[in-house]
Amino acid sequence: MSNLRGFEPEPQQSTGRWVSLARGWTAFEIAWLASATVVITLVSILMKDNWLGFVSAVSGVLCVVLVAKGKIANFFFGIVQTVTYAYIAYAYQLYGEAMLNALFFLPVQFVGLYLWTRHRKNPQNASRGEDVYAKRLTGRQWAILVPVILVVSAAYAVLLTQIGAQQVRMDSAAVVVSVFAQILMTLRYAEQWIMWMVVNVLTIALWLVTLTTTGGGDWAILAMWCAYLVNSVYGWLNWRRLAAPTATAPDVAPRPRATAGA
Repeated sequence: MSNLRGFEPEPQQSTGRWVSLARGWTAFEIAWLASATVVITLVSILMKDNWLGFVSAVSGVLCVVLVAKGKIANFFFGIVQTVTYAYIAYAYQLYGEAMLNALFFLPVQFVGLYLWTRHRKNPQNASRGEDVYAKRLTGRQWAILVPVILVVSAAYAVLLTQIGAQQVRMDSAAVVVSVFAQILMTLRYAEQWIMWMVVNVLTIALWLVTLTTTGGGDWAILAMWCAYLVNSVYGWLNWRRLAAPTATAPDVAPRPRATAGA
């Protein structure tokens, strides 16, 4: 008679992945998430925003706060946010933002979900309630990354000009930096947050100009980006701690092995 060992489900898997969502929250983090949601709700009501902008804003805030916490569940809210935001951006002729979300951010949510799940932390090793291990960029990686971003931003600005997009310079810079920030996020690099800070400042300016010049009614989206900016500062501080030498681990988590016995 033989049996297999090593395939027993982990306690976390048997109780569901959503259990990790509630683990490790501080009073500050709960207060920050609640206050950001309340502010977006109030802005949406006072400015008489449409419901789609409200859904996009709330799901977006939930997504980025969960990223800052290192929670895998962020990708589920990210899927909702990218779909709704792409539609809104397209309606305002922000084609760079629309293409970024529909053609890049949406499929990358599924890639990120897969990669983060592969590098899941044991809950006993999660000092701050995070689900995954974090990494840091080297100086050499930065030296390659920055020139590439500048060149691609310039090239994308030319493309946006050809298709008649609005606010071309800000749109192209925000889009390209967002792409690289998302790649760093998917690969679990703490420096993603430096790029997100740049993206958030650019996008706040982009939407402020767009809404004031077009008379649009999606001010909840602007409030969402302001919340993103605050969250990116917290995310940078938290991920620096998560990526500390004592918190690092091999790139690929060990897989269970099957052993046969009589």
